[in-house]
Amino acid sequence: MTVLNIIRDCLDALLHPSARYDALTRARHRAFIAPRLLGSLAALAAFPVYLVMRGAPSALEVAAFAWLIAPILLSWFLSRTGRYEGAYVLSSLALAGLVMTLALTTGGIESFAAIWLVVVPLEAALSASRRVVAFASALALSCAALLVVLGHLQVLPVSEADTALRAIFAAFGVASATLYAAALAFGAESLARTSVSLLYVEENRYRLLARNMSDVISRHHRNGAVGFISPAAETMLGTPVSRLLGHGLFDRVHVADRPAYLTALSDAARGGEARSVEFRLRRDSPRGRERGQSNQVDFIWVEMRCRPLEKLLETTPRAEAEVVAVMRDVTDRKNQEQALDLALTAAEQADASKTRFLATMSHELRTPLNAIIGFSEMIVQEEALLLDAARRKEYAQLINDSGQHLLSVVNGILDMSKMESGNFEISPEPFAPRPALLNCCNLLALKARENGIDLLTRAPDDLPVMTGDPRAFRQIALNLVSNAIKFTERGGTVTVSAGVEGSRLVLRVADTGVGIAPEDLTRVGAPFFQAGKTYQRRHEGTGLGLSIVKSLVGLHGGEMTVQSKIDEGTTVTVALPLAFTPQAAQPTSNIATLTPALRSVTPDQAPKDQAHQVKKSA
Repeated sequence: MTVLNIIRDCLDALLHPSARYDALTRARHRAFIAPRLLGSLAALAAFPVYLVMRGAPSALEVAAFAWLIAPILLSWFLSRTGRYEGAYVLSSLALAGLVMTLALTTGGIESFAAIWLVVVPLEAALSASRRVVAFASALALSCAALLVVLGHLQVLPVSEADTALRAIFAAFGVASATLYAAALAFGAESLARTSVSLLYVEENRYRLLARNMSDVISRHHRNGAVGFISPAAETMLGTPVSRLLGHGLFDRVHVADRPAYLTALSDAARGGEARSVEFRLRRDSPRGRERGQSNQVDFIWVEMRCRPLEKLLETTPRAEAEVVAVMRDVTDRKNQEQALDLALTAAEQADASKTRFLATMSHELRTPLNAIIGFSEMIVQEEALLLDAARRKEYAQLINDSGQHLLSVVNGILDMSKMESGNFEISPEPFAPRPALLNCCNLLALKARENGIDLLTRAPDDLPVMTGDPRAFRQIALNLVSNAIKFTERGGTVTVSAGVEGSRLVLRVADTGVGIAPEDLTRVGAPFFQAGKTYQRRHEGTGLGLSIVKSLVGLHGGEMTVQSKIDEGTTVTVALPLAFTPQAAQPTSNIATLTPALRSVTPDQAPKDQAHQVKKSA
């Protein structure tokens, strides 16, 4: 083994650099160089012994031994250029030249050397090149035909050897050619065995890569059917590979993404270029089995890059074109993109809230301040204006009303800020909700009559006592009823009803007013937001009413829903627990974004980004 290793190392040192990094090419170059070098060196070493035993050689013998230098030159050519096919072409020329030289001097086509022409294409077969084999075959046939023609023309010298000697030479030629052909056969078998071994090594290497890659490798037909998919699919999709073959993978693609999935595969198979597509795949989530839910659907986002599979045969039909694809789980990236979009939307809404705040406050603050300044200046100049007592009283009342309005605006902003910062304290205590609700409706009855609106109150006498903050309950009722009256046209109706549903008190305020558009319902309850475009700024107010109600309901662990249609009216439903127990840490806002349909949302389902948005707005 040590001698073989030394010989192998020596041969590797002679190889061209291009053959040192490819195992199959290295084996072929070794198989070409090794026998030629060993045979030539052995023959040259035996040449002096031949001279001692034979004496002076003839011209033919000198030419035969001189030919022994050719394999050394061929080995040098291959080691320097790396041109494997070119080396075999030169080897065929050298062998054919030697055979022709011996045949021309020993009887032509009947020479013992003519049989060696059969070896020329056999040796060329080791090159694994059709062009080299075709050239060698044509060369051997041409040499044989030339010998036949020259023999027919009788231009070749007549062999003087007797029949016995000619028979010995013929047997020697056949035997030597057979031995050389056998050596070529063993060399071809060795190369084939090496090729198969290397193929197995490469196959195991790629199989190992496919099994340990986190990305999924798959082979598809043009119609999307899967012919092969790597084991990484089991980790990604939570299902055995056998269920993904055929159309199993297609059945897991989200219905909305199936056209894009099939289009990418078809374009890659037809166009011959790489395609990339993102789609959703259904994953068998183990969480559903842990919870005992067998019908849980969990989708992940994957990115698939596909390209046509290189054809092994030029005769492969076009319809059978296949596509190889690499799929990668990009759910985390998609979630980050979605979070970024939500952050951008929140920033835009915060900017809009700031603009809306400035626009609202410029009106709500300047209007009462202008009234206070104007009427106070008139009272200061009462002597010049000859104001009587009735006029001064009227002006003083207007100043008081403007101050009260200004105070209510400032109080609303302060209350909203306290609620969003978590500093608003509620003091729960037992109280009767029916008297508090009737008191609120009585306070607003005059305003309803002035606006030509019917205010109906439906509160059962048997409403139970509830535990909560009575001041917050009155503020909720006043804001809801006041908003309903404000946005109801003359001749409309506002209905206030209360009742008990389970362990909660349900307060419902319905009006027949202008209603709220569906696109505005998702933003109802945001600070300083006033819904609608057709009636925007037709009614004074800061837009804090529903936002304060939303926060107060959240502080009580309740729920609020809104149902509305344009020109048909709005219904606001508030559900408060009858027995409220304050928690150690109250959420700043636990009411979900409102939708056009009436629905219940629990406090732990409330989106937290809305609370951040309201804080920025405040």
